[in-house]
Amino acid sequence: MRVHFLGVPIDILTMAETADCAIKAMRTRERTQHVAINVAKIVKARSDKTLQNDLMGSDIVSVDGMGIVLGLRLAGVKIRERVTGIDLMERVLGLCAVEGFRPFFLGATARVVQIAADNVRQRFPELQFAGLQDGYFSLEQESDIVKLICASGADCLFIGIPTPHKERFLNKYRDDLKVPFIMGVGGSFDVIAGKVTRAPMWMQTSGLEWLYRIYQEPSRMWWRYLSTNTIYLGLLLRVLFQRTAGRSILG
Repeated sequence: MRVHFLGVPIDILTMAETADCAIKAMRTRERTQHVAINVAKIVKARSDKTLQNDLMGSDIVSVDGMGIVLGLRLAGVKIRERVTGIDLMERVLGLCAVEGFRPFFLGATARVVQIAADNVRQRFPELQFAGLQDGYFSLEQESDIVKLICASGADCLFIGIPTPHKERFLNKYRDDLKVPFIMGVGGSFDVIAGKVTRAPMWMQTSGLEWLYRIYQEPSRMWWRYLSTNTIYLGLLLRVLFQRTAGRSILG
């Protein structure tokens, strides 16, 4: 089921259902683009046309952040579980190992993406990669990167390039990549490579991952979360008011 929440399409799917969509795309070779939505992204999309277009043009928009889960429940949407980007990525990689599909990693530094791939191979020894490429390339090199991905015959592409560069890259080249399943994974390569650690499970389930990120990178993250969380709180108060008044808040 797809709903529209705060101007953004969101698919109410479980982790298993989302992973099944990814594998189906690879089996049928039908291009499917996935994006994981969190509070920061839903706030930024209100003023960033490139990001908004990326969200609107994606085939699957999953609920990543607990803030979105809480917002949807406040709006009256029954959501069974959130589908975090890194957990979905690992689920799909495991299924690729079983089915013989080959992923391509694009993003992070050359060292980080190599370590991430090595760690994935340790977990799934049967998995074969179509290719690896760091995310530090110029505009002039983009066409060569696209050719490299196309020539690899990859079944799925995981992109760890920061916003808005990822969105601009996909808007320009998604039809040229010839990859069935495309997924933006944010900083997941850093996590899989062991460069960054995830928040404890109790913080993940209670919606406090943002606090853990501030603890890890205070100088970079404190203002981002203060600003986006404040804006989002205001949006949720508007949702609550509209629902109390009996007005439609979902499309």
